[in-house]
Amino acid sequence: MKKTFLTVVAALLVGTGTFAIASGGADLRLAPAPAHRLDAESLQRGARNFVNYCLNCHSAQFMRFERLQDIGLTEDQIKDNLMFGADKIGATMTVAMTPAEAAKWFGVAPPDLSVISRVRGTDWLYNYMLGFYADSKSTTGWNNLVFPSVAMPHVLWELSGPNRLVEQEFDDHGKAAAAAIAVKGLVRLASAPGGKWIVQQVDTDPNAPGTMQPAEYRAFAADLVNFLDFVGEPTKNKRISLGIIVLMYFVVLFALVYALKRMYWKDVPH
Repeated sequence: MKKTFLTVVAALLVGTGTFAIASGGADLRLAPAPAHRLDAESLQRGARNFVNYCLNCHSAQFMRFERLQDIGLTEDQIKDNLMFGADKIGATMTVAMTPAEAAKWFGVAPPDLSVISRVRGTDWLYNYMLGFYADSKSTTGWNNLVFPSVAMPHVLWELSGPNRLVEQEFDDHGKAAAAAIAVKGLVRLASAPGGKWIVQQVDTDPNAPGTMQPAEYRAFAADLVNFLDFVGEPTKNKRISLGIIVLMYFVVLFALVYALKRMYWKDVPH
């Protein structure tokens, strides 16, 4: 019985390893997302970026405009600057385009982004924003290092510029050097025939710069991802703030209890 169990476990492990190799054999290294949920100014900029660049196609149907007051915006600011397709402050962040129309025009309906940060994670979203590059072989003219053969075009290309894919090849002895490059940011490290390694990166095209400097675009993407993280769980900010207050309370309580203990025991012989 024990031998049979071990055989089944070994088969499962082999199957899992085969799947990992078959899924591409590439090692994707993500740059950490500089997203800070308690940064109200970043969240407000992210809300602006989302409404201006994403809400035309992508909805956030579980998020109401009135919840934006939680990030420091007033009702008038929301109505005047962020509500273009809704009349009531309690309306959800939806788009006029129906899923059927979207599928007809784009081939696939753009996903709702209400909980995308909880599904993908902030690091994935941040690098996805940075991972677009021009690709003449793609039907849309764009590809993505994080999501190869993605159906979504690079709608922010005017801001970032039409980035390009840069590849460097290393032999087996240069794998350490390839890994060192991977530490610097978003890269895909893939094995190649002959024991070689290829490092793929997305870089700006000096002949076609965007309207933003690379650092400005990264900050733009960070603000947008920060807001999507907020949309995925709006009450988390309050929980974090309340948690900090509770921890501070326990620190003060511990100091008082410890002082009381010393006062009680000061006359007790050791």
